[in-house]
Amino acid sequence: MLTRQLAEAEERQRLSPRAAFSDASRGRERAIEPDPFRTDYQRDRDRIIHCKAFRRLSHKTQVFLAPEGDHYRTRLTHTLEVAQIARSIARALRLNEDLTEAIALGHDLGHTPFGHTGEDALTECFEEIRGRYPNVPDRFHHNLQSLRVVEVLEYEGKGLNLTWEVRDGIRCHTGSRKAATLEGQIVAIADRIAYVNHDIDDAMRGGVIREEDLPAGPTAVLGHNHGQRITTMVHDMVTASLDSDEIRMSDEVWQALLDLRTWLFENVYMSPRAKAEEPKAHGVVKALFMHYLDNPAELPEEFQPRDGDDLVQRVVDYVAGMTDRFAIRQYEQTFVPSRWRV
Repeated sequence: MLTRQLAEAEERQRLSPRAAFSDASRGRERAIEPDPFRTDYQRDRDRIIHCKAFRRLSHKTQVFLAPEGDHYRTRLTHTLEVAQIARSIARALRLNEDLTEAIALGHDLGHTPFGHTGEDALTECFEEIRGRYPNVPDRFHHNLQSLRVVEVLEYEGKGLNLTWEVRDGIRCHTGSRKAATLEGQIVAIADRIAYVNHDIDDAMRGGVIREEDLPAGPTAVLGHNHGQRITTMVHDMVTASLDSDEIRMSDEVWQALLDLRTWLFENVYMSPRAKAEEPKAHGVVKALFMHYLDNPAELPEEFQPRDGDDLVQRVVDYVAGMTDRFAIRQYEQTFVPSRWRV
């Protein structure tokens, strides 16, 4: 029988000394009885998979809003692709795959409906209400909201009580702050590998671009199809990180990735096809936020402001947690007369 103690001992034998070992975690905010069979990181992975926010990812858009077709990425499929890429890198470097997977599966739990359009809408709301609420953030940060989901919002306000290492990786998967573990650093780069490559794939599926449209410089380095590009980046990350005290790519491959990402912003993310529904989605999120801020009594019970609670944060929690279709339904119920609803 494989017990937790045997699994922890096996990690000590198999993993690199640079790995984050399950039996050396900084622990949880609230102590709990150890599981007899699962390590702490395996337990965290399972908690994330079973939480409500994870299930909602299947109905949150990645890039193309309301796409016609079954094969476009959602926030959930993006998350699974990040987890697969990250685990492959962690395995090759003999780092902790369970910790890596847990961070990857939780990294986007706080993302808004309608992809980054929802983020921009909430940020615009913050700018407009700053005179009334001077302590609002500079912008909406989905990594911080993901951290709030696992620390506060899930399990009826108790949070998932994850280990420090998983929470650190979720917080640091984007932005200037680097994760404390190599496993968390893997997820931050795997996230970029995943979305750059699958956004190209989705853009081709949508007829926005063709393979031959991609810039020659980056593709000469990375490859000329989806699989080649991912393989190049993963292999390069493993090779470049073997003798490094951080997770990294070679300068050539990293620059090619950045150049390809810049090209995507100019030719895909800002294209008429990708942007067609964006103003409507932006308007839905902004209208809902402003409505609930002015009418907090209409918030569900679990999001009602309580003693010392920040009203703005509670509205953010509710709106950011919505799926695309739920946000549209709430908008219709709030602003569209019943006789005109679809």
